[in-house]
Amino acid sequence: MLTFIMLTRLSPESLRSPSNLEDLEKKAMEHIRKECPKVQWVHNYAVLGPCDYLDIFTAPDLETAMSVATIIRSYGHATTEIWTATEWKKYKEIVRHLPGGMSLKTT
Repeated sequence: MLTFIMLTRLSPESLRSPSNLEDLEKKAMEHIRKECPKVQWVHNYAVLGPCDYLDIFTAPDLETAMSVATIIRSYGHATTEIWTATEWKKYKEIVRHLPGGMSLKTT
């Protein structure tokens, strides 16, 4: 499974009141579970800054991650960014096998 980070910013029109947020989340998650059953949520955060939410999830491929982002956009009238991510430990293993990578310290 691949790891993805998704940043989401909801449009002001999508949330007329705080109670709408839970309804929006429930509907979007039901749709994702139905259309993308192999997706596993790792973490969800509400954040301060240019985006409203940061989600970390795993999916079998890029197409599935794109489906998740599209579903979220359609429910929240939102903008999304999807990034692939590699755990630091695995990244160090990749780098170690590059030419000249053997000198990388493992901290």
